[in-house]
Amino acid sequence: MDEVKVVVAHSERATLRAADVFLKVDADQARLDVEVEAMALAPVPTPEVLWRKPSVLALAAVPGRALGRLGEPSTASPAAWAAAGAAIRKLHEAPLPPWPGRDLDALAAELDGECEWLVTNGVLPAELVTRNRQIADAALRPWTPVFTHGDLQIAHVFVAGDEITGIIDWSEASRGDALFDLATLTLGHEEHLGDVVAGYGADVDLDVIRAWWSLRSLLAVRWLVEHGFDPSAPGCEVDVLRSRL
Repeated sequence: MDEVKVVVAHSERATLRAADVFLKVDADQARLDVEVEAMALAPVPTPEVLWRKPSVLALAAVPGRALGRLGEPSTASPAAWAAAGAAIRKLHEAPLPPWPGRDLDALAAELDGECEWLVTNGVLPAELVTRNRQIADAALRPWTPVFTHGDLQIAHVFVAGDEITGIIDWSEASRGDALFDLATLTLGHEEHLGDVVAGYGADVDLDVIRAWWSLRSLLAVRWLVEHGFDPSAPGCEVDVLRSRL
């Protein structure tokens, strides 16, 4: 081992890499509980749990490389994106996890609160927030719950060639909307949505996926700012919101 690398760190949690071992330190023990149980239940490749102690989880690195990064062009092949879609379909067809997902009314209330904060504090123009809040409405409808990853951003899916080698970071896994996972994976990478849907192999409502892009981005801006990240970086959340105008 030549060095310890900080993968991500903020006041809630941190992830460190030492050689081929990832150490996840989380202030919320429940998130680690969910992560371990979700990986055990998920019918897709996940990291190997090496050991676990209170507030710390050690995971083996998965082979391959991330499908891409938000704000950067993906060099993965269309077949790799389609393979990601197929893996998500397999997850969504698995038995539901025993814990519940997000409440629809609570989600709508949270969204309204975030939109008000964004406008009141001058973080984003009112027109931009209002337009995306209108688009987000299409996602706020009853859905049939499936086993969702819950934070299936592009950097959490690893590939080698055209094969999925691992899906990481399961702490947000729950019962949820299948289209939320598809939207999270393709956020900022709309050009690959067709490949993902083709691999998923089922009819999906593209307007609802676009609604989730708006909803997720609106909810993320304050958290990102308060935790030292830049949602205004090229290709990231604010650009996603602007693309809806």
